[in-house]
Order: sequence, then C-alpha cells, then structure tokens
Amino acid sequence: MTDGLAALRERLAARVIAANGIGSGRVAAALHDVPRHLFLPGVPPEAAYRDDAIVTKRDASGLPVSSSSQPAIMAIMLDQLELAPGQRVLEIGAGTGYNAALMRHIVGPSGLVVSVDIDADLAGRARDHLACAGYPDVLVLAADGADGCPAHAPYDRVIATVGVGDLAPAWLDQAAERARIVVPLDLGGPQLSVAFGRTGRHWTSRSVAPCGFMRMRGALAGPERAVPLEPGVFLLLPGPRDLDPAAVAAALAGPGTEQPTGVAAGPAQLMWSLGLWLAAREPRRCALSGEQRRAPALAGAPLRVQGVRTTFGIVDDDGIAVLSAAGAQAPECRPGPQWPDGPAGAAVTLGAAGFGRGAARLAADLAAQVRAWDEAGRPGPAGLHVDAYPRSSPDRPYPLRDELVIERPATRFVVYRA
Repeated sequence: MTDGLAALRERLAARVIAANGIGSGRVAAALHDVPRHLFLPGVPPEAAYRDDAIVTKRDASGLPVSSSSQPAIMAIMLDQLELAPGQRVLEIGAGTGYNAALMRHIVGPSGLVVSVDIDADLAGRARDHLACAGYPDVLVLAADGADGCPAHAPYDRVIATVGVGDLAPAWLDQAAERARIVVPLDLGGPQLSVAFGRTGRHWTSRSVAPCGFMRMRGALAGPERAVPLEPGVFLLLPGPRDLDPAAVAAALAGPGTEQPTGVAAGPAQLMWSLGLWLAAREPRRCALSGEQRRAPALAGAPLRVQGVRTTFGIVDDDGIAVLSAAGAQAPECRPGPQWPDGPAGAAVTLGAAGFGRGAARLAADLAAQVRAWDEAGRPGPAGLHVDAYPRSSPDRPYPLRDELVIERPATRFVVYRA
C-alpha cells in the first residue's frame, strides 16, 4: 500500500509541475515528498491525489467554508512566493495544513511557518494532520488572520489561502523590508493570485495568476457576500446591495427569456476575462452558483467551479439575467497555463437568459456586455498589473488609461495594463 501511495503522489506531482510550468525545484520537491492523503483522512487516496479541490467543511446553509485547495493553484502560488530555506512565513488560512507542510518542507528546520485560522476546529485538525505527517513544529493558531501574528514577526513571506478583498495593515506591518506577499485578490467577482513586493511606500505586483478561493471571514471579510436563495443555491454579490432574495428566487423559478449573443468562449475566458470586464463596467453584476436540481436556471450554466455549476449575470429589483449555454456540458474551470483562452475544444456558445419582470431588458443588457467584451478583443488578465496603496502611505496613485480603481477600507488597488 505504501508503494501505491507513493506512486499516486509522484503522478500528481509530475502532472502539476509539467502542466503549470512550475519553475521552483523546491516546490517540486515538496510536492513529491509531502503526503497529501494524511491531510484528508476519510478521503480515498485515489481522490486525495487528484488535482482537485476537496471541500472539507460547510456552514449551516450548505455554503463551503473550507477546503483543501487544488494542488495546481497551491503550486502556482508557492512558485510566486519564492520561498527559500531559513525564511519565516505567515500563512492566513490553515485549511487542512497541507499547504503549511509544503512550505515547512521548503523553509526547513531553520525556518518557521506560522498558520492562522479563525476556525478553532479547523486549526485543531490542521495541527493534528501536520503532526501525523511529520511537521509538528509548524505553529497553528486559532485566531483572526487579519491580525497576523506579531509575536513571531517579522516575516519574509506572507501568503493567504483565502480570498481577500484588502491587505490587512497588520500583514504589512509584520512583513520584513524585502518581503513578498501573495494573496488571492478579489477584483469584484473574479480572483487573481497577486504576488506583491514593496515599491517605496506602496506595493506592486510582481506576477499575477488566475485562482479561486473561499472568502476570508472575520474582521477582514470583504464586501462580497453569498446570499442563499434555496438550499444549495447561492447568489454571489460583489458588495452590499438591497435585494430581496425571495424575489430573486421567485423570478428564477418562473419562465425565462433567452437573448443570443453570437459569442463562443472557453471556461477560463469566461471566468477571468469576461468576469473582469463585468467587474469593471457593470455595477449590477452577480454570480449564481449551486445545484441544477434546485434552480432550473443553472441547467444552462456555462461553468463548473469545483464541480458546482456557476454562471455570471446581472440583477436588480426587476429580476435577473444569467449567462447560459443551452444544451452544452458545462466545462470545469481550472486555473492553469491555458488562461485566458481555456483548453481546446471547451468553448461554448453563450446566451443571456432573463427572469422576472425585467427579463427582456436584463437579458439584452447582459448580451450587450458580452458582445462589447468580444468586440474589444476579450481583454483578460494577461499583462495586468496591480498596485496597492495603503491608506497610511503618502504615495498617491498616478493616473492611467483604462485603469480599474478598487477602494477598500485599508487599501486602494489600481489595476492597469502597462
């Protein structure tokens, strides 16, 4: 059995390294050596060694609140982090402990990994998994990650394994002068893993990569929220909005109006290119996610994210319109080197399905956004840069053409193309 587990681990590591262009030999060695199945007790080894995210906890409404992230995106983010032996690392979001083990493997006994999770239950489990896997010296704390861990600062590296909408002042204060910070940054819907380094008093991206993580909880929880419509069906909103969930659910249960777009696109284009377009231009934007049997509107959802049908749309008091691909098998959306074009053969032809009193108007508006995105050349994440200006910084963002400015409580983010 031991040989079989080693073979599964080797196969996963080889696949992740080759498919995602992982340049760090240290990250590759960690993937080869750290046994993921020990961090997923109760999950069959064959499943533990697939390149898939695995949900490990849900809240009372059924919304996933913790998972073991997809190994590919773990490797991509660790590659961005540029870890080295002897470094001190602060991790926000312990998960199962697997990512902390990968980092501990790289920094070695002369380094330090501190992992902080707001959920005491998850922190305890991660601590047990790490001890079982041979990494008992990883420090796992049950606390709000927004505060970091000042007792062991300064940190050479800071990484968040939860989606964040802001950079906590504590992380910046606890970061060493030449620190690198890698976070899944929420840009109003889609997320990008951004590796930040200091530039004067502000922070500038060194690299970006597509990603998708569950949102951070606690004091740094962003404005994004998931509104339950039915058991297992959620409306994802980028900020606080005065909408009646029952009215939206009733609209989705009624007849729909279909508006063709004439545009075909792959899953990565939809998630990180069209998603960014809507984030920059459409204040009514939303996403609908869940089980098809609970919401017939999800039957045509053009995406699957971690196995769950998902679609983008726009919503207001008169109803909702969502992207559809009637008759198509929704492809799985997975971060990787294929973005922004998506894997060959996975493109679907898009429509806009409207529901409620304003069905026709909303469907037409959504279809128009899709066509405008297509006519603009489908601008995506490639070539994007992100500058982060802490509110305490005397630096001021400089004006750029076609920039997206995102104002958050602690930070102003400026997203642009150089």
